[in-house]
Amino acid sequence: MEMERNITKYFLEWKKKPGRKPLIVRGARQTGKSYSITAFGKENFEGATHILNFERRPDLHHVFEKNYEIARIVSELEILINKKITPGKDLLFFDEIQECPKAIVSLRYFYEEMPELHVIAAGSLLEFALRDIPFPVGRIQLLNMYPMSFYEFLKATGNAIAAESVNGEPKELSESVHNMLKDEIRNYFFIGGMPECVRTYVETRSLKAVFEIQSDLISTFRQDYARYAGKADISCLNSVLFNISQKVGEQIKYSELADGFSNPTIKKAFDLLEMARMIKKVRAAAPSGIPLGASAKEKKFKAVMLDIGLMANLNGFNISKEYMKIDLLSIFRGAMAEQFVGQEILAETNSELHYWAREASGSSAETDYLIEKQGKVMPVEVKNGKSGSLKSLHLLLKTYSNVEHSYVFSDANYGQIPDQGITFLPLYFAASACRAD
Repeated sequence: MEMERNITKYFLEWKKKPGRKPLIVRGARQTGKSYSITAFGKENFEGATHILNFERRPDLHHVFEKNYEIARIVSELEILINKKITPGKDLLFFDEIQECPKAIVSLRYFYEEMPELHVIAAGSLLEFALRDIPFPVGRIQLLNMYPMSFYEFLKATGNAIAAESVNGEPKELSESVHNMLKDEIRNYFFIGGMPECVRTYVETRSLKAVFEIQSDLISTFRQDYARYAGKADISCLNSVLFNISQKVGEQIKYSELADGFSNPTIKKAFDLLEMARMIKKVRAAAPSGIPLGASAKEKKFKAVMLDIGLMANLNGFNISKEYMKIDLLSIFRGAMAEQFVGQEILAETNSELHYWAREASGSSAETDYLIEKQGKVMPVEVKNGKSGSLKSLHLLLKTYSNVEHSYVFSDANYGQIPDQGITFLPLYFAASACRAD
């Protein structure tokens, strides 16, 4: 089974770019980095795709020990893989590059000494390697990879026409199509976007088989603790991961994430899990202008999980009960819908996530997300309810005159209240609506 990934279009842009730099693809384990890069190489290079896996081939590490003379490095790699590496025709793919930090350093010299050679590197837990080496700023390009989006999920599950529909301009769809897409979102809530889970579902149509894969993936992520938890308690990491999965959509206090541990210890565990890309911090920011990051607050934040299917698994939902709920916003009290929208925004925009929380003492007013769209701030809510029930959103629109429009995502069909600056959108349009351009 082949799985088409959106990231391929970015690979193609990179391949054709003048002054192209070596590309590092970052992402959590099992998000499909190696598969996508290999498929891209085989389909888009007239020569060979050379895959050098530094985890499987520790003998390759020695090539980078002596110096960073690229002609020598390439010559010795050719001997070890018994293949000619031809600049301009071949793709050189360094997989699991975090296992060989000196190979990471070498990328800047590939750019300077052999720019005609296409070089892509990928790895998991890369942030932990990058913090300990001189980072080649300005000499490499970085690209993030996420789990499969809902669009990619639809294509993989045989719904290519529906996928193109949700990828287009948001509009009202017929009730039959709308209900079909809601059913597919419900499936995605519990299957998620980890490629192995999607593949298993396509091949077996068994949710039980998917849940077993999810549990295995979570165990694999936990085994990684030993590789970066030297400065954090493993039981604390487990508690933080579990409690974040329970608190998607809620403002977080470190003290609520792990019993029996100090706030500094919990914060360290949280930061490590974010570096491992298991979770993503969503900082509060002011809607007064862009970039939103300029007003983002480190101490007021929420979080989303890497993947909605893993979130469901960690929560141990009563699957039969939750899956049968007709209203998507009622599944796990709306947290799944908020995770879905956040995950779609991340995959589509490759940017930071923010939200708004009113600064006034005792105020609980907040909107779920803030995005930047066409040079303006756009508040995003994920909830049921007509205009009259959106008190926080109305307060934001009244307070910030620069904010002219907003989105409200729910399981209802498309609708607008133009004079109030509100567009109501079904969840399946989250990616296309929040696209930056």
